[in-house]
Amino acid sequence: MSTAFVPQQQPQHPGGTPDGPPSVPPYASEASRLLCAGTYLDAGYRDRVIEELYLHEQRVVAPSLGFDAARVLAHALRARRLEMLWAAAILGLWLVGALISGGLLAYFLVPSLLLAVAPLAPRAVAPLVRWSGRIVTVFVLYSLGAAAFGGTDGDSGYESSYESGGDNPLSAIADGLAASAEPWQAWFGIGVLVVIGLCVAGRRDQLARVLAEELSRDRFPDAAGDRAEQSGGQRLRRLIRRIRIEQHSPLVMYHEARPFCGTGSPYDTWVLAVELRPDEDADQQPLGNRAVLDRVRPLIEQLRIPAEHAGPGVRDRLRRLEIDECVFLPVEGLRNREEAPYAPGDFEQHRTRAVEEGGEKRRHFLRIRVGGWEEELVVTVFVRVHTQGRMLMLEIAPHVLLPVRADFKDADRAHQEFRDDRTGRIAGAAVLVPRSAGEALITLGRGLPFAWRLLTGGHAHALPDGPALSVRELAAAPAGSTFQDMDVARYLRSVQDRISRGVRLALGEAGYETGEFVQKIVNISSGAVHIGRADNSSFAFGDHARAQTTTGGPGPQKGSD
Repeated sequence: MSTAFVPQQQPQHPGGTPDGPPSVPPYASEASRLLCAGTYLDAGYRDRVIEELYLHEQRVVAPSLGFDAARVLAHALRARRLEMLWAAAILGLWLVGALISGGLLAYFLVPSLLLAVAPLAPRAVAPLVRWSGRIVTVFVLYSLGAAAFGGTDGDSGYESSYESGGDNPLSAIADGLAASAEPWQAWFGIGVLVVIGLCVAGRRDQLARVLAEELSRDRFPDAAGDRAEQSGGQRLRRLIRRIRIEQHSPLVMYHEARPFCGTGSPYDTWVLAVELRPDEDADQQPLGNRAVLDRVRPLIEQLRIPAEHAGPGVRDRLRRLEIDECVFLPVEGLRNREEAPYAPGDFEQHRTRAVEEGGEKRRHFLRIRVGGWEEELVVTVFVRVHTQGRMLMLEIAPHVLLPVRADFKDADRAHQEFRDDRTGRIAGAAVLVPRSAGEALITLGRGLPFAWRLLTGGHAHALPDGPALSVRELAAAPAGSTFQDMDVARYLRSVQDRISRGVRLALGEAGYETGEFVQKIVNISSGAVHIGRADNSSFAFGDHARAQTTTGGPGPQKGSD
């Protein structure tokens, strides 16, 4: 006897959305973790984070949906502080070694700078700079060894080797360098190099420990135990409080040149305008912006509900689709950053007034957001509806935030291999010793201008400004994978289809014709250009097409294209 199989339905919330695993808060998301790791891996990225969020404290933070910019800033400052301390210690060892070794370690300065600046040099020049530094380093090491073993002593083997070299200029230079110090000074210099190697290894071990322990997937969600936030000063704590008020607010303070800063790159933005033509067979009802949006929103929310036959194991990201309303306000006119209207009730007032006004600077949007790939691939669609002069204008502005850079994502694997390979750790530290003096000078030299700008910039009392950049956009990869591109297309097509359907239903229910709107939607969806009327005009399509105007000529013949 056969029985009908009824699949188990996924539990539902009272609002109709599927009950899945709890969503991850922004401060504990994978995107936040990778951005924090990036501040330890890339000095350039770290400097731009600090400049945007810490130095220019008059700037409002860009919307940080899906991650916590305050936590990224805390780790950026901690990474710089650790880097500066290690650089100061290593440079101090080089200075002490140069003084006590009779100047022998001072000869490492030139090749060390060459090795340090090689990664920054143009691609065509970098190999020449790198190999020049290596050759000079080997020569100076040879001279240091010669001095340590008594190269200037007539009874030593090194002296005989120099004499056998005849008029070799390199041997003469090495002999001169070795003669500038006593053997004990050379041995002291070698000991200093060993200590510097230990410092280099310690710095790399600390970085690996931070990435493998503090920023691990298991420990990172514990924001209360984050050492980066605990080690900050009063200025950092004040900015963290301010950033966390602003970054997730539905009220967006923006700069006129960068209104959608923080949401990624624009993707197929389009504006549609249709005439509101009454349907003779229906009664007309008042049609406002709010009525259209209220008809669109439930249709988009239905995208969260999986198919009935799918069962409880649905993991599609659309089930976590977020939909809310936001209001964009220009930052111009504020006297200080604290005057921004983030108090309870301010947003409701602005939303009520902005939804129907159709203003230029204050704009109301319906915001639909899908955070895919652990908040790394973020698709945000802004929808604005405006009715004016018996016309309906529909604005759809999709934005795509690409995944985090590959080197940030590979940090776990690379540093786990580093910690497990003891021989590699020793060899890697030894190789980095010659360039450590140059790197320490560059690190300290990069930090001094920042300290000067922090003291003299006067940014704390500057007029408020909108965000200049987003720390999340700075860390975005140049392109996504094939699967991610497919997901972007799927998310956008699903959302845009529901938006167009909702607007069409709102028009029909209010007693207006929908044929023109449907035709324009079809044209836009297929990538074509909609032409309402063309009299005595010429049109050409394609790269090599030609257009010709004819007046009063015969129409197209049968079989013509």
